[in-house]
Amino acid sequence: MDGIIPLYKERGMTSFDCVAKLRRILHTKKVGHSGTLDPSVDGVLPICIGSATKVVPYLMASGKMYRGTVTLGFATTTEDLDGEVVERQPLTKPFTLAELTAATTALTGTIRQTPPMYSAVKVNGRKLYEYARAGETVERPTRTITVDHFTLTGVGDFDAAQGTQTVAFEVACSKGTYVRTLAVDLGRQLGVPAVMASLTRHKSGGFTLDQTVTLEQVAAAMANEDLSPVLRSIDYALTEYPHVALSDRVWALVQHGVFLTPDELDGASAPEIALTYQGTTKCLYQWSAEKHQYKPLKMFAVN
Repeated sequence: MDGIIPLYKERGMTSFDCVAKLRRILHTKKVGHSGTLDPSVDGVLPICIGSATKVVPYLMASGKMYRGTVTLGFATTTEDLDGEVVERQPLTKPFTLAELTAATTALTGTIRQTPPMYSAVKVNGRKLYEYARAGETVERPTRTITVDHFTLTGVGDFDAAQGTQTVAFEVACSKGTYVRTLAVDLGRQLGVPAVMASLTRHKSGGFTLDQTVTLEQVAAAMANEDLSPVLRSIDYALTEYPHVALSDRVWALVQHGVFLTPDELDGASAPEIALTYQGTTKCLYQWSAEKHQYKPLKMFAVN
């Protein structure tokens, strides 16, 4: 049982909850997800089964796209609505679209981001949320992220009584991006506290929201002894690589980790290539300038 399940993660569940449930449904321990989603966030969560767990890094490297809302006017401990309110600054009037757009533009491109205290990032062997729950503070490492686009659908809703403005957004970003923190940083750009009010991941690992399946659908497929409606090929994680189909002779060499010349790979010239045999992707090979040959990079199957 090898492949990728493009799971729809419901709100209220952790990513590990999903993995644990799938282990029970599929009767296998070799299950791993490709990018944590907070319990309050729903959407696309690619789950790798069997030998497909080897492509988790490639799924995580692909871009992600989210849609959600940010509320301006107050902030919480967790940067979303699950936390306690720690700051309020009621708005007297709504921000204009020009002001909001200038703020999102400043947060687009390659930027530095500090992960929130309530996150799974480890510092000195402990997760940040463990420090936060213990009431401790610790210096957090900043990281470089890429925000491909951060756009708003309008000025949103202004609540004069509460002094808040809630705006809908769409963001496409690299792995390691905390969208909660982007919401907070949006407020910082505008000079007010802010919080992420809702979030759905619409794209991850090459899968879109309309391609996802539920835990119930996976359980039904397992009961029918046919996972084809819910299990996808590992090629979904490798679409960016040129593919080369192998002959019986060359596949026998690959099984033993032999270096290969471009001529043996149909004149391949890309830095990294995916090798297939009988329609199944078996491995990735990488060009070695030192050897002037392609060498094994990652094996997914040896038979």
